[in-house]
Amino acid sequence: MVKAIVFSDFDGTITLEDSNDTLSDNFGISKEQRLELFKELINSEGSFRDSFQIMMDNINLPIDECVDYLVERINLDPGFKTCLEYCNKNDICVVIISSGMRPIIQALLRHLLGKDEADKLTIVCNETEVLDEKTGKWTIKYKNPESIHGHDKSISIDELKQATELSGYKVDQVNEKPIYFYCGDGVSDVSAAAKCDLLFAREGKDLITFCEKGDIPYHKFQSWKDILNGIKQVLEEGKDVKDLMQNHKHA
Repeated sequence: MVKAIVFSDFDGTITLEDSNDTLSDNFGISKEQRLELFKELINSEGSFRDSFQIMMDNINLPIDECVDYLVERINLDPGFKTCLEYCNKNDICVVIISSGMRPIIQALLRHLLGKDEADKLTIVCNETEVLDEKTGKWTIKYKNPESIHGHDKSISIDELKQATELSGYKVDQVNEKPIYFYCGDGVSDVSAAAKCDLLFAREGKDLITFCEKGDIPYHKFQSWKDILNGIKQVLEEGKDVKDLMQNHKHA
């Protein structure tokens, strides 16, 4: 029985820092250059795939050394573990939908949650490919290379929703669709927003800017404590998701 699915971005959403930005700022292009790329994306100039490729191609550190560097610097959102525990106990699936790369995400999750708990989580993301064994030079392998997103999260969510609904589900003994939540912080999360019943967007980050510009309904969060509270209001108190949306226009 699946009551709901919580789809979530990883970098800057489950974690407090963005691992890709951290690598790029310290071992690739400058922070100023990266922010200029992001500014162009917010203004609908260029594509996330191409901008992210520039960031990753300029990182001059082998992938295993990238992991070692990040493990010492990336922190978990203080409310995530509690929310994950609640979801595990209440038939709520948590699925990570990330524009990041599997070796980094997996290593960080194992460090932050422990291997057993981390390995239970489904991760849908990009991969990496080592181009030169001697130098350790690597590149990102996009999940959807033909997409302007690199990893089109809307496609991944649609596939997972279809698999869930085809497998059969019951909520309170009545056939109903699960409720779909999405949690994110950046421009790579925009394609996922329309695929879920309620979007949680981290306060002060680019996703909210995008939502405001595009009139996309969202619920602002500061930590996963807020996300857990929102989930409980919908599933336990029966609150309509529209009532939790910051900028929803009621008919």
